[in-house]
Amino acid sequence: MKSASELTDYYYTELYDSLQELEQERHAVRKKVLTLFGILGALSLLIIAFIYNSCHCFNESFIWIGVGATTIGGFGYRMLVSGYRSGFKEKIIRPLIEAIEKELHYAPDAFIPQSLFQFSHLFDKRVDRFRGNDLVRGQIDGISLQFSDIHAEHRSRDSKGRTHWSTIFQGLFIVADFNKHFKGRTLILPDLAENLFGSYIGGMLQSRNFTKDQLVKMDDPAFEKAFVVYGTDQIEARYILTHTMMQRLLKLKNDTGSKIYVSFNGEKIMIAVDYDKDLFEPTVFASLLSIEQAMGYIRTLRSSIGIVEELKLNEKLWSKV
Repeated sequence: MKSASELTDYYYTELYDSLQELEQERHAVRKKVLTLFGILGALSLLIIAFIYNSCHCFNESFIWIGVGATTIGGFGYRMLVSGYRSGFKEKIIRPLIEAIEKELHYAPDAFIPQSLFQFSHLFDKRVDRFRGNDLVRGQIDGISLQFSDIHAEHRSRDSKGRTHWSTIFQGLFIVADFNKHFKGRTLILPDLAENLFGSYIGGMLQSRNFTKDQLVKMDDPAFEKAFVVYGTDQIEARYILTHTMMQRLLKLKNDTGSKIYVSFNGEKIMIAVDYDKDLFEPTVFASLLSIEQAMGYIRTLRSSIGIVEELKLNEKLWSKV
């Protein structure tokens, strides 16, 4: 796999003509977006001023004017950037992925199926809306791998019957296949309870969490501080989580700077990285020629594809299970 510096060189040399072309398109789209927002803002203020002058009062209609302007602005923004977005993914993201590994295939509008997301058992809430994009799938070192952006949401209603949507998970979801079938299920989750309430109360809450499988205590203090482990088979969970594996998961957490959720179930390892945003969506308000912007895309792609390398999945660590 190419290093980050090699990919940066590739970004600025092999993709330079496409970058220049897209950068000009970005400037034109940005101008249209700012014009749209300016017109919507001016119209909203005029309507609000007219209403206020008529009644000399503030009322609920001002809120609805803001909601309407925001909705129209969001719809207009998506329309204006759609061509630029498609061009960016085809001319920049696809070649970058192929430069990292030719055996990987990219589908900008596809995503990991909901069945796999739920098979991980990483999140308890019912999924009522499931979306995603930027599916990458193929083989690394003989291991089947796929990942995409995912946004899973839960619907609820308040006492007045109004519908509310809450995010269950948004970020990168990675699935890698194994040749070996795990007997049980092992989940590794961010240790929120001990971080919030301390080791004694947090540990007590975790051990009495009846919505989860058995609590599995590990003997690595740094890992225990970052993660909590639940499993249906204590022996298998400890066999999977060797000292080396725990160190690699800690490194993955530190490298991404995000919450990490890991599931070992069936013949798969599933990793959810909570980024709370779409990872490969270009913004019209930042230059494609910016090194920070370029490195953001490159780091994300490389760390996603590097999961296999980082966790050494191809070493068949679980061949004795």
